[in-house]
Amino acid sequence: MFADTARRFALDEVVTAHDAIEHPDASFSVMAGLLRKAGELGLLMIDVPEEYGGLGMDVTTSMLCSENLAKQGSFAVSWGAHVGIGSLPIVFFGSDAQKKRWLPLLATGEKLAAYALTEPGSGSDALAAKTRAVLSEDGSHYVLNGTKMWITNAGFADLFTVFCQVDDNKFTAFLVERDAEGLSLGAEERKMGIKGSSTRMVVLDGVKVPVGNVLGQVGRGHKIAFNILNVGRFKLGVGALGSGKVVLGYSVKYASERKQFGEPIANFGAIREKLARMAVDLYSLESCCYRLAKDIDDTIEAAGHGPEQVMAAIEEFAVEDSILKVYGSEVQAYCVDEGVQIHGGYGYSAEYAVEGAYRDARIQRIFEGTNEINRMLIPGMVLKRTMKGQLPLFTAVAAADAAAAADKEPLPSGDALEREIFLTKKAKTLAVYAANQAIQKHMADLKDQQELLMLMADMMIQVYALDSTVTRTLQLDPADSGTALKRVACSCVVASHYPRVASNAEALLVHLAAGDQALMDSYFGVLDKLTYRTGINGVALRRVIADAVVDRQRYPM
Repeated sequence: MFADTARRFALDEVVTAHDAIEHPDASFSVMAGLLRKAGELGLLMIDVPEEYGGLGMDVTTSMLCSENLAKQGSFAVSWGAHVGIGSLPIVFFGSDAQKKRWLPLLATGEKLAAYALTEPGSGSDALAAKTRAVLSEDGSHYVLNGTKMWITNAGFADLFTVFCQVDDNKFTAFLVERDAEGLSLGAEERKMGIKGSSTRMVVLDGVKVPVGNVLGQVGRGHKIAFNILNVGRFKLGVGALGSGKVVLGYSVKYASERKQFGEPIANFGAIREKLARMAVDLYSLESCCYRLAKDIDDTIEAAGHGPEQVMAAIEEFAVEDSILKVYGSEVQAYCVDEGVQIHGGYGYSAEYAVEGAYRDARIQRIFEGTNEINRMLIPGMVLKRTMKGQLPLFTAVAAADAAAAADKEPLPSGDALEREIFLTKKAKTLAVYAANQAIQKHMADLKDQQELLMLMADMMIQVYALDSTVTRTLQLDPADSGTALKRVACSCVVASHYPRVASNAEALLVHLAAGDQALMDSYFGVLDKLTYRTGINGVALRRVIADAVVDRQRYPM
């Protein structure tokens, strides 16, 4: 019901206001008004606990709303900034007094929120912030000085979560009200995309903030910043899914109407291939998104629904959050790029919605930590969780070493996804084996081997996508009318992702063995045992997917 409410609101209120959103007045009154309308429908209170005026819904419901509200890029960003990084710091880290004061107002849209972390000199390196907070002599307030940059919703936000250094090295979060004396805003940024979202610099010049507005504990701001970013990364991946589906719809409708050589271009194999690949990637991304939502919901259900338990559950899945951010933004990037290509010259014209979608999507690979930063975080977080006993990586390494020493297994040829299951298992083995070799060689300086970390992260992302897609598809009811098409999509995912894992594993091992021919020969022997030709007829299967896309004029799964 919430997903349907979000979908109808997006179509009836947001999409119809597209031109007004993308050509805002100085106050961004249309955007602020839409956010308040969303509040009236309950779409701002999903993640806010009931005792503070919210609904306290589960993660899956929250993600369904994120997906369905992603039909217009600027609104999706503004809404996401308010309900996510704007409100959640108070939900998870606020005192009871802070929650009682602010959450009921944020839940209804009476007040709107922003998150001020980035500075002109510190983007990915957030802890290098220069903004300072000095405690007054009487201990009643802090004085804030500094500049924050790229702050979404700044033009109309009533409340800012601002991160500062206390005593030069205690990274701390503060709640700062818009009308605080000394707080001013820069001009609206002139951006490539998401033009309808407000993005401004926030200048703090001697701003006095009561000690009661310290969020969490002094010196513990990094816990707030990074955990809230984890939530933002997950929601970004889900929003990318929603946007990708919209662009696929634009593309197939255009291809069905546009005629060349006497027939719709949707009849041409080259165009159908693009439509099919878009749909297949979206099926895989969808599988990842709702697998993670369910995993977090299950963890919360087991641990309890209090803010601390919810935050701990989200923190437990920080690796998956980063995976969803990277994978989602890159699937979206593929969809908008091919969407423009399908439109041809018209795709470059602002008269067509795909042009704006293309520009809006570009920020997704930069938001919430660049994809490069997230790729470098993924292997490190896996190792950290392993050392804490939270992941059975050592068991997986032992199994991978055993597989590398054993005889090559035959590739199954059954029609019940046995081959897809087998290849997913082998992709895991390849990834674990290759990553372990890198860890063994570079344990002391692995963090400095960025190219290797990127390869390791890519294998982990591809394995997660494979495993999520195959696992989801195996759970489907064979009698359901949509299962057959989803099985076809699953096979297509395996046909595309498994070779990428194998290629990345080879690239990593070849680098590790450079200059050592004996080691190179040993690695090649392992690759021969663990690498397979999939034998999956991707061309034929994607034709089936393309038929469904064209027939239904949308994402078909």
